[in-house]
Amino acid sequence: MSRLLYHLWLSPFSRKVRVLLTEKGLPFELKVEKTWERRTEFLAMNPAGDVPVLVEPDGTTLTDSQVIAEWIDETQPAPSLIGPDPLQRAETRRLVQWFDGKFNIEVTENLVGERVMKRFLKLGEPHAPAIRAGLANIHYHLDYIGWLAERRTWLAGDDFSLADITAASHLSCIDYIGDVPWEQHDAAKDWYARVKSRPSFRAILADHIPGLSPPSHYADLDF
Repeated sequence: MSRLLYHLWLSPFSRKVRVLLTEKGLPFELKVEKTWERRTEFLAMNPAGDVPVLVEPDGTTLTDSQVIAEWIDETQPAPSLIGPDPLQRAETRRLVQWFDGKFNIEVTENLVGERVMKRFLKLGEPHAPAIRAGLANIHYHLDYIGWLAERRTWLAGDDFSLADITAASHLSCIDYIGDVPWEQHDAAKDWYARVKSRPSFRAILADHIPGLSPPSHYADLDF
């Protein structure tokens, strides 16, 4: 049995695990799970009904992107993507929580959730005030990314880490729908260009969602 990852195209949490597995050199297969269908077999694996879900070759089933990330980094320690010491791990986890929590609520849900997921979930028309909030909030977060990138080699410190993977996974989903104002945030853009250039990101940039094409710059490593 091969390693299997249940995912959705514009789920930043799924993308986070995909990039992490590739950075670790771990082969896996992808299976799109249309979570809105509430499939019985999938709910038996994950009663929460969301993605990602990782099924290991021995049948071990893991849910929640951060649980999966911690499992992978602990069982496949090289290269470490959380950090070699307690202080570094704390900073990486802080930033992961920033993007999976604060950024997701303030930006990703307001843009990807409203513009794309509502269509799949048949929840009606996008909520214009939520979209406006997402478009306003993203500037604050891009400023923070730029501030970190100007003071460190990578977001959490000297080494590429899960913090970079998490931030870039969220931004890649928003970039797919053309809502990242890169031209106003040069430092964040330069950091993201470095992430885009990593081999682990190639599959993400090759994603094409049925009925929704990305802007021309999406897969362009030089923007």
